[in-house]
Amino acid sequence: MKAADRVSNAIPPAPSPKYGPRTSTRPAASENPLNAWYVTASIKGAPNGPLAGKKIAIKDNVCVAGLPMMNGSKVLEGFVPSTDATVVTRLLDAGAEIAGKSVCESFCMSFGSHTGDTGFVLNPHDHTRTTGGSSSGSAALVASKVVDMAVGCDEGGSIRVPSAFCGIVGLKPTWGLVPFTGIFPLEMTIDHVGPMARTVHDCALMLETLAGPDGLDPRQNALLQRQPYTTLLKAGGKGLRIGILKEGFGLPDGEKDVDALVLNAAHRFERSGALVSTVSVKEHTTLALDCLNLVSAAMAPVARDSMGLNWKGHYQLELAEFYVKHRQERAALFPPEVKLWLVIERMLDRTGDGLYYARAQNVALSVRAAYDHALEQVDVLVMPTVAARPPKLPPTDVDFATSLKLSDGAALNTPQFDLTGHPGLSVPCGKLDGLPIGMMIVGRHGDDATVLRAGYAFEQLL
Repeated sequence: MKAADRVSNAIPPAPSPKYGPRTSTRPAASENPLNAWYVTASIKGAPNGPLAGKKIAIKDNVCVAGLPMMNGSKVLEGFVPSTDATVVTRLLDAGAEIAGKSVCESFCMSFGSHTGDTGFVLNPHDHTRTTGGSSSGSAALVASKVVDMAVGCDEGGSIRVPSAFCGIVGLKPTWGLVPFTGIFPLEMTIDHVGPMARTVHDCALMLETLAGPDGLDPRQNALLQRQPYTTLLKAGGKGLRIGILKEGFGLPDGEKDVDALVLNAAHRFERSGALVSTVSVKEHTTLALDCLNLVSAAMAPVARDSMGLNWKGHYQLELAEFYVKHRQERAALFPPEVKLWLVIERMLDRTGDGLYYARAQNVALSVRAAYDHALEQVDVLVMPTVAARPPKLPPTDVDFATSLKLSDGAALNTPQFDLTGHPGLSVPCGKLDGLPIGMMIVGRHGDDATVLRAGYAFEQLL
């Protein structure tokens, strides 16, 4: 105990926030028509920089010193961090203004926008429809032009799905390119954080600020360094090899007219001088999803125990301490999605030898290799981000089964690349019945620049 006391007493105090003031307001409904803000603020960063004049929303699973953080759930309500996440510090240093915290789904475990404890987030294109999740508020605020950009996080599609449903651009970077330090985790091997904006250029501009190791996040390695993404956009589409992923179309719960729209969009690349062909990764709708589901079951201990241990890096202690203190007394407040994963994890442990996670991670290596092989034949893979229109929001008294179905949605193309870590960009490619449809562009590990280049080339064709 003496050793534990000495270590506890040796923890240095948290550094004071570099920029201020740090005040926030829970906006009235009249000022928050999409219910996309958790709190609003005005934290102005450096007077000059590449993001000077840009207003940015921060997803509410990301620590912003002095602003309340709820992670979409009353389980965490009342927590106020005293330090900024690395991505927040970098944005402020680049001259951005933090305009507030955007609503996210409860514990970020939903592809819908109906699970947050502050209420439904409404789609700007149709208020009866979901924005998608879990970065629901971020997408809605960018799409409605309340902010210029937003931070989103992605463990199964949580940047790309709402970007597609709201008609904006969202990038899930290569795993480890952007530091996750100071963000509520789900599972270390699938945690991603990235930019959301209205144009590919603004996503690239934001990534230039966010990318690169911070020396604190064990997800990162020195090989992944930021690049001049906005400059590399200008190479255009000429000579790019575009691979239409066969297995990304004709999905269960998918819609044929969505497939047709995205397929037509993919062939538009030919107008920019790109070469378009069809490629196949047979594991895409089988082993890739199976492995991701088993790895995702490891998220259950986040609800049951703490926020993860046994890794070398910086621990967000004040967040972990608050969560550990309140998680049991507020357990009834966990959403259906969290409770389901708790049950699944216990079932897997009790019906097997407890090694499902290890097996899934081993098989994930071969799944990644299958995509890598396809990406030797082409520069990027293309498919629908979500193969369906944004679904209708449920009634406020939504039942357990309906909530779960809407949380899963038809998002069967995005989770695979959280498992493998490949970068994935959702870009708007058209509308059906006035509702946005997204096309996803996936590239090689560390080749976010080519993914953005392809997205920009397509954007110029519209």
